[in-house]
Amino acid sequence: MIGKLSGRIDYKGDDHVLIDVRGVGYIVHVSDRTLASLPGPGEAVALYTDLIVREDLMQLHGFLSLTEKEWFRLLMTVQGIGAKAATAILGALGADGVSRAIALGDWNAVKAAKGLGPKTAQRVVNELKDKAPTVMAMGAGAAPVADDVTLVESDDPVTAPMARPRPASANTAQQEALSALANLGYAPGEAASAVATALGDAPDLDTSGLIRAALKLLAPKG
Repeated sequence: MIGKLSGRIDYKGDDHVLIDVRGVGYIVHVSDRTLASLPGPGEAVALYTDLIVREDLMQLHGFLSLTEKEWFRLLMTVQGIGAKAATAILGALGADGVSRAIALGDWNAVKAAKGLGPKTAQRVVNELKDKAPTVMAMGAGAAPVADDVTLVESDDPVTAPMARPRPASANTAQQEALSALANLGYAPGEAASAVATALGDAPDLDTSGLIRAALKLLAPKG
């Protein structure tokens, strides 16, 4: 299984990129949103990948974060959702948008993906709502790819060029808020829904601000 690729972009197509990894080219299919976030030809890139193997197909799909990759895999467990539809949903909403839509039961947001009907969108939300807290706890989206890798040049043809990952500063507010709410006794589903709503209203909240906002939403009304 190929789980991650780091190298240089050879070219960008309509729905894929060719990544040169030490002289070997990998065609990696990506969503519109991911494609727009990638640098141009010749630039360094690192993508998490998922390899789909079928009788008549071997296809790599690439993602900017582990959250995006996990949603891709979960979306394909829903009847009627294949790689193309899963990619369309992620392209329309992004990984964090999918997390919020499913946590909130917002099938209309999911329906915004190209080629997705209302019944399928409702099925996605109904079947995956219980998965949202776990995926959201993985953390928010990744930093831009250009900040995640640096190229190390070498005269050795075996090792040059190669991309070496460097740690990115992850936004952990969402993860920590979910953990805090769980420790306070809130069920994963209601905690995820409150955090998703709070982030939708104020995406830049830090951990303490996010916890306060979610607690206000969870407080008994009346």
